[in-house]
Amino acid sequence: MRELSVDEILDGIREHHTVVLEHIYQTYYDQIKYLVISNSGTQNDAEDIYQEALIVIYRKLKAGELEIENCSFNTYLYSVCKLLWLKQLEKKRIRPDELAEQENVSDFEQDDLLIVYEKSEKYKLFQKHFSRLQSDCKRILELTLEKYSLREIASKMGYGSEKYAKKKKYLCKERLIESIKKDPKYTELT
Repeated sequence: MRELSVDEILDGIREHHTVVLEHIYQTYYDQIKYLVISNSGTQNDAEDIYQEALIVIYRKLKAGELEIENCSFNTYLYSVCKLLWLKQLEKKRIRPDELAEQENVSDFEQDDLLIVYEKSEKYKLFQKHFSRLQSDCKRILELTLEKYSLREIASKMGYGSEKYAKKKKYLCKERLIESIKKDPKYTELT
């Protein structure tokens, strides 16, 4: 396969093009695996970091917050993976000093990426507990997130009134919040 431009790669990620995603994996994964394994990680860690980096990039693309102008996609991906791995090492209480000194991170803001990473971790926690809700609670909260009015939610859910939809939405939201707050990961993230 020919070398893809940064724009082609970003469009492929944004649109979930299998050929582009496979190209990215075949072209860049080994470098990321080497980074992680040579810095106290395992192959599983490398796979997790690689996937997390692609998710971060995808989310930034969807939010319209990603522009790669001063570096190659390879440099950007490597930088994202490196910062994510540093964060993991920090969690594991491994001193990342040596890794941090090995190479300069590309010109994008490290703080910005760490904010995206933390949001990603919080999103995973949310998803974990959201998936455990009863199906009607999931549906009500999904409709709420999609900005449906209480009247529309009541109609779609077959409830008799907006008042009941409001009460049900409140109870579902409270269940979700309570479940998340009981998770040890919540304390770690707050």
